[in-house]
This record gives sequence, structure tokens and C-alpha cells, in this order.
Amino acid sequence: MDRFKETKNAGLLGIVGNLFLLIIKGTAGFTFKSQSMIADTVNSASDIFASLMTFIGNKIASEPQDNTHNFGHGKAEYIFSLLISISMILVSFKVLYDSIKTLIYGSSLNFSWLLVIVCVVTIVIKLALYLYTCVLCKKYDNILLDASNKDHRNDCIVTLFTLISILLTLANIYWFDGLVGIGISVWICLTGTKIFMESYNVLMDISIDERTSEIILDLAHQYKEIKKIDEIVSTPVGYQYVVFLTIYVDGNMTTFESHKLADMLEMDVSGIEKVYKAVVHVNPI
Repeated sequence: MDRFKETKNAGLLGIVGNLFLLIIKGTAGFTFKSQSMIADTVNSASDIFASLMTFIGNKIASEPQDNTHNFGHGKAEYIFSLLISISMILVSFKVLYDSIKTLIYGSSLNFSWLLVIVCVVTIVIKLALYLYTCVLCKKYDNILLDASNKDHRNDCIVTLFTLISILLTLANIYWFDGLVGIGISVWICLTGTKIFMESYNVLMDISIDERTSEIILDLAHQYKEIKKIDEIVSTPVGYQYVVFLTIYVDGNMTTFESHKLADMLEMDVSGIEKVYKAVVHVNPI
């Protein structure tokens, strides 16, 4: 499927891009002792892990259903996005600790135009990756792509502040370097927490959203033979849901007619983007 193929390509591009940025940012950051650049380097290391998890999680999720996984392997997306979020939160604490130390004891940053160049290159690469994943996110409902997209966006903003902190040293303002490191750590932590909650909700079998439920009910109400509809029950299987629906029909309707009606409704509901499979149970009224 294009969904899984394009997510795989996005993961590979993320790994290559972030590995390149890790090398140049790490070299520049430690050479010129910029805490904000070092924090940005740690963030790139986290990005490589995130891209790797996107690649592996997508590969597993793309596997079709089998005898041991009757509804496919879609939840792998959320398991691996959970790992991404945890790694982001752990990294944020490390960056926060180092940045507070820099703010208290002072920065020893040595200005260099190389630091400026590294920041500009980073922003350009990350902006390109962000725009690329934006296009994919609009096409596919994929939490791994969404996590990567937010990560690339965050990196553009983070590196912009890193650039500002470096340029401020020309005016002998060094405290901003440590402050930016703290800001980066908080940003990473908030993003990681949000991704964690999104993944956690799916893994804990959150119900299908209200808008999709209304679409399903509207489809069911189009059948005049259906006299009553019970509450919709659903369970997530990756980015889609298995939907269970109980309908009530005239008790005089034959078994053949009632099951034919159920089959038609199942086909209609299964055609909804977020529905993996629909199961309709018929009761007489």
C-alpha cells in the first residue's frame, strides 16, 4: 500500500537527514562550547531514534492479517510511537539538567560563523522534511508520520532560537544560550507527552471519534427497514477501527432478508476511511 511505502520513505529520509545533522551540530557544538547547540545535537540523536522507530513500526504495521493477528498489525504504529515519546521525554530531562548548569555557572561559548552556518543548514533541511511529511499527513492518518512531522516542525523552531542565542554572543549576551537549552528541553518534553497520550489512548482501546459515529448512524438511518439502532461499540486496530453495531428490524422479516440487510450495512460502514471492519448484529422488534 502507498500508505506504508511512503511512511517507510519518510522514515529513511529522517534517518539520513538527522544523522547528517547530528554529525555537523555535534562537531560545532562541542568545538565552540555552545550549550544550545549541544542541546540541539542531543535532540538530533533523539530524532534518529524516532525515525528508526518510524521505519520499524511502519514495517510491522504493514504486515497483513494472519491466523495469530486476525485484525492485522496496525497497533505496531502506536507501540513504536509510544517508544518515540518516551525517548523524547528522557532526552528533555538530560537537556534541561545541562542547560540549568550552564545558566547557573555561565556559558563558555566561543562565537564562530560556522555555528551560524550549521543552524541555517539545519533549518533548511528540517523545513524540507517538515513540508514533505505535511503532504503525507494530509493523505494518511498515521501517528508515526504525525510524530515525525511535529518533530521536524519543532526542530525548525528550536534551531531558530539556537541561532538567535549564538548571534547574541556578538553583543556579549551569553545567558540566553542556557535559557534556549531550557526552552528546548521543555518543548521536547511537551511534544513527547502529547504523542505518548495519543498512543496510550489507542493501545487502551479508545472508542471511535464522535464525527465518524455520526456518519455511521447516518448510513444506518438511510435503511427504512431498520427500526432501531443500539449504541455503536468499537475497538482500534492501528489507525482504523472494528465497529460493532446492533440493529433492530421487524420481527416478521425473514432471516434471509434481515441478514442481507446486515451485509449491505456492513459494506457501507466498512467503506468509511477509519473503519477496518464492520460487524452488524440483527435483532427482531
